[in-house]
Amino acid sequence: MPEKYEQKISRRLENKQRIIAVAAGREKADVVLKNATYLNVFSNEFCNGDIAIANGLIVGMGSYEGKTEYDVSDKIICPGFIDAHIHLESSMVTPKEFAKAVISHGTTTVITDPHEIANVMGLDGIEYMIQATKDLPVDVHFMIPSCVPATEIDESGAQLDYKSLDKYFEHKKVLGLAEMMNYVGVVEAQADVVSKIIASQAHHKKIDGHAPELSGKDLNAYIAAGVYSDHECSTFSNALEKLQKGQFIMIREGTAARNLKALMPLLNQQYYARCMFATDDKHPNDLLYGGHIDYIVKKAISRGVDPVIAIKVASHHAARYFLLNNKGAIAPGYLADMVVIDNFSDFNIEMVFKRGKLVYDGEVKEFEAPVVDPDLIEKSRSTFNVAKVSADSFRADSPKGLIGLVNNEILTQNLGTANKIDVKNDVLKIVCVERHKGTNHIGVGYAKGYLLKSGAVATSFAHDSHNIIAIGCSDEDIARAVNKIIDYNGGIVVVNNSKVIAKVELPIAGLISDKELKIVNKELENAKEAAYNLGVDKGIDPFMTLSFLSLPVIPSLRITTKGVFDVNKWKILG
Repeated sequence: MPEKYEQKISRRLENKQRIIAVAAGREKADVVLKNATYLNVFSNEFCNGDIAIANGLIVGMGSYEGKTEYDVSDKIICPGFIDAHIHLESSMVTPKEFAKAVISHGTTTVITDPHEIANVMGLDGIEYMIQATKDLPVDVHFMIPSCVPATEIDESGAQLDYKSLDKYFEHKKVLGLAEMMNYVGVVEAQADVVSKIIASQAHHKKIDGHAPELSGKDLNAYIAAGVYSDHECSTFSNALEKLQKGQFIMIREGTAARNLKALMPLLNQQYYARCMFATDDKHPNDLLYGGHIDYIVKKAISRGVDPVIAIKVASHHAARYFLLNNKGAIAPGYLADMVVIDNFSDFNIEMVFKRGKLVYDGEVKEFEAPVVDPDLIEKSRSTFNVAKVSADSFRADSPKGLIGLVNNEILTQNLGTANKIDVKNDVLKIVCVERHKGTNHIGVGYAKGYLLKSGAVATSFAHDSHNIIAIGCSDEDIARAVNKIIDYNGGIVVVNNSKVIAKVELPIAGLISDKELKIVNKELENAKEAAYNLGVDKGIDPFMTLSFLSLPVIPSLRITTKGVFDVNKWKILG
């Protein structure tokens, strides 16, 4: 037997023996939460007693002494919250800045799909995120992107097949295959799509879903292929059908899509065991001031949901679904990831423990940023290969599809066609400029519901291929906005009368800022205010809403680099 192996076994034995000794009361714990009222997720009740922690694990409840003790009388202790599905890139900040924000909201684990940066940088993007999330005080687990690009009509910076992804399924941080957005490809049994599902199953990993409004036999086919969950339910009837057919439902409440209200009927004894909470996409202001998973829990409880149900859906259920068998409970042998709140009405987070270490007590404890390979850093800042445009680049000589926006949803409506900008009637031009491979492809269409009265808005954060998407009242302002995005190597720009009036630079893959969250938030809020002052509907997020208008896997119409795409008919219009 190799000496290193024997040393490893010896260390583990010593660690285990100490855990047992503390649990049995023979030794003092590292930390004890005294006089705790904690949720028992197994018996669905609140219990009382001291919670003892040793070597990062909860080792017992009862009467214990610790080297460090915290009196939590009159407080409520919950398992650390878990976001079942999020794209960290949507926060527009580095993973370190993201972690600083969510720790204060009681989040101790997130399951991320890095398909935003993977669509820009391919495998280098996945590797960048794995390195940038190492050893953060929030555990970051990965689902490997299933759709890079999202569909065959997309133009991304990379194309990943099952062979290129296969090596990642054995990575210790990888839990499975991320949202299978190309549900059409699954239902049609396309070999390249289904091969990715087979590869994940061969490694005994999960496969998450993304199938808005899919129903009937097509839904049967999608689930039979091996897709275990869905976070794209915007109606109770669709969610219930998926649940009845065996899928787990991720109830999403993010920045762009807010589905909690519609899916509240799931949060009862009959259905809640198949539910988890997810945010999908969260912008800086929401993370700083709105909340994260704690926001969803508080909102659900305020609407009459049993606190036991709300907290279990926010923690225990995601842990069970993803086979994180030592998370999501306050019990012996589980990681000491815990949240201390004041009460269910206010739901203020007072303390957060991560593996037994106090990481938040009114302020986030300092921690180091992970080290990322310099070569990956250089690649992440060199992702634009696109020529400058002019007003003539967006000439439309024939009617184009008219995309109808829907408030608080990322679904759109098919409003027929339009043949010119008509600001008075809220008909704006929308374009998508390919920016990865210098193809000079530019899709042109029209949109209604954005309400911009003057100028243009552009962003390189454009799901999921992250080309440059822009909307505006004149071709000149649209061209100016697009060209400034190119100048900045990515970002968000608001232009009026050919002048930049607000901006957020996102130089990391055209998606992420290297500034602190509060600074990015300030820049983003200033840009929002500028957009609203130009008339954008205050019922929508100007940039998050715009960013989803290029995602051709959500009904009904989308703008792509090849033109307006009809998702329901699966074809380019015009």
